[in-house]
Amino acid sequence: MDAEPTLAYISLGSNLGDRAGNLLLAVRGLIEADLVVHRLSTIYETEPIDMDTDLKFLNMVAEVQIGAATPTQLMARLLRIEYLLDRGEKAGGPKQPRTIDLDVIFIGQQKIDTEFLIVPHPRMHLRKFVLRPLAELIPNFVHPILKTEVVELLAASEDTSAVHRWSPNLRAKGETAA
Repeated sequence: MDAEPTLAYISLGSNLGDRAGNLLLAVRGLIEADLVVHRLSTIYETEPIDMDTDLKFLNMVAEVQIGAATPTQLMARLLRIEYLLDRGEKAGGPKQPRTIDLDVIFIGQQKIDTEFLIVPHPRMHLRKFVLRPLAELIPNFVHPILKTEVVELLAASEDTSAVHRWSPNLRAKGETAA
């Protein structure tokens, strides 16, 4: 009998250029990197947190099957996608607008703490822009360190930043989705 496939959850964000197009290109990059994309969350428009910009992000979460890739190989593939999509940190460092930002949130129930990768993502439970789309996909998933379900982490979040469901139709009219 084959082992259960390892599922990983990747947070995708963009606040520079064609934000929705950047997310689409990143999802395509996941597929081209031999990751099987199972599901995608809704896209949310969110306020930037701890950044030197007011440009709003579009954020979502992808559920991917990583196949035979190790966690380090997964992270290397994500960094390559960011590089190919010109992440945008060259000029001003990590707190600047970016075309794409990809973060590993969970890899199954694994706990990883290396110089290259920390899983679960160490700040995911503090960020509604990660928790809201993650709760759509895996509301009852138990955080392997905090021992709390994702939906409970969202409910308990002290993050007061705006996170709204994004619609290209409403955005075109200058409105925000509720």
